[in-house]
This record gives sequence, structure tokens and C-alpha cells, in this order.
Amino acid sequence: MTSIETPAQPNAIALGTGPLPGAETPESWHRQYGSKFARNVTVATLTPFLPDPGNATGAAVIVAPGGGFRTLSMENEGWQVAEALAAKGVAAFVLKYRLNQTAADLNEFANPTRPRPRGGPRSGRPTPAEMTARIAPQIADANAAFALIRENSEKWHVDPDRIGMIGFSAGAMLTMTTTLSGGESKPAFIASIYGGLNAVDVPADAPPLFVAIAADDPLFPVGFGLIESWRKANRPVELHYYEQGGHGFGMYQKSTTSTGWFDAYVRWLGMHGYLKPAS
Repeated sequence: MTSIETPAQPNAIALGTGPLPGAETPESWHRQYGSKFARNVTVATLTPFLPDPGNATGAAVIVAPGGGFRTLSMENEGWQVAEALAAKGVAAFVLKYRLNQTAADLNEFANPTRPRPRGGPRSGRPTPAEMTARIAPQIADANAAFALIRENSEKWHVDPDRIGMIGFSAGAMLTMTTTLSGGESKPAFIASIYGGLNAVDVPADAPPLFVAIAADDPLFPVGFGLIESWRKANRPVELHYYEQGGHGFGMYQKSTTSTGWFDAYVRWLGMHGYLKPAS
């Protein structure tokens, strides 16, 4: 990890969810795996990546990077994903959501002298209600993102009924919890990229779900409870289970077939009609 200056984000829009309660450590950035990461985000923003109006399909996707609610992989799981979607005619919006506070010093963050406190988003298998409570600020940020896009749908050439969400790792958890929490966001379609696969209660109107994960992912054990939950609810679901890829492959160009997840996702969007204007 190497500290870097906070990159310019001229198009980032503050979501108005306020500063993270009790936060004292300011936002900072670092480079890791050749990609840019943010830490200690205390004010949530949304950055639009809009397609050429002549190519716009009217569909939109909120992109939620991952990082264990301690960092955000803003480049590999955020900006690059959004740019690729915009090139396909889909408006994309990168959500920089608020994060749990970590050490201000990067070396201390990278080499903690004490174990992480129990009770964070990864400890145990919390119930949906427990998870909703644990990441309440992040859910508020996601809900605000949906509201902002709908408020500006005409200006951004977005159909307010065709807004989806894609999340990576912790972002996948945020995507799933936002979808199932019963709020007003109501994404039209969702994608979980190397997120948890535990079974959940799926409502009758759950959106179509796209899932991609590698069999050698070290963070999530083999299991297909999430897929079976969607199937039992008779809702559309597609799973891509790659032999290799590890965790966090995102838009990295690796030699594994997991690199093809984005092309598969785009074909899935097309199958559901999101690569052309609504009739």
C-alpha cells in the first residue's frame, strides 16, 4: 500500500446524508494492487458516468465498490465498471458510501497491532435485520443515491423505473441489504459480484439477480443458498461460478475465466432489455 493524494472528483455529488456519526479521522486514499482505494469516507457522494445521449438506453446502474466497509476499491470496482457500462449506453453512478473508521496512519491500518473488534460486518452470520442495523449509514447512502437519480432522471436521460444496482464484496452485501430491506429504492435489477451466498427471504417482487463468484474465493465458502432462495421465490436468477479468480477480481484482466464476468453481465442486461430504450 502506498499513500496518494486524494484524486480530483469534479463530478462527484454529495448525497446529503450528512457526516458519519462520531467520525474523527478524515478521508484518505492509497494505491494497492495497482488501483486506487479510499478510506475513512465520512461524506457520501455519487459520481455520474453518462453515455452519449444518442446511445443512451435509459437504463442506469448504481455501482457499489467493495472493501469490507473499511476501504473502497474506487477504481477497479467503481470508475472502470461505470465507464464500461456507459460505453454500452447504460448510465452508471459510482457510490462512494461512508465507511467504518480505521487508523489514520496507513502503516497502522495495513499492519494492525490489535485484532479487529468483533461485531463488524464480517463477524458471524447476522440476520437480515442485524445486518440492516449494522450498515444503516451505508443503506441510507444507497437510498439517497436512488432518490437523486430519480430526481434528475430527465436531465440524465434515465428511466426512473429502470435503475439497477451492482455491488462487489461488501458492496454486494450493501446491494442485497438495500434490496431486501423494504425501503423505497426498489432496484429494477441487481448484481452480486463475489458477495455472500447465504440463503435469504426473497419477496414476491424481488428483482432479477445476476451473481458471479469464483470457486477459490477465500472469503465466502461454497454454498448456493442465495441462488436457491431466488429460485424458490420463482424470481429470475443467473449464476456464474468460475473455477478460479479468487476474491476482488473486478475489472482486472487476469488469465482466469472470471475476467469474462463483465461481458456475461452485459449480455444478461441485454437479455432483460436494458441495452435498448424501453418500447
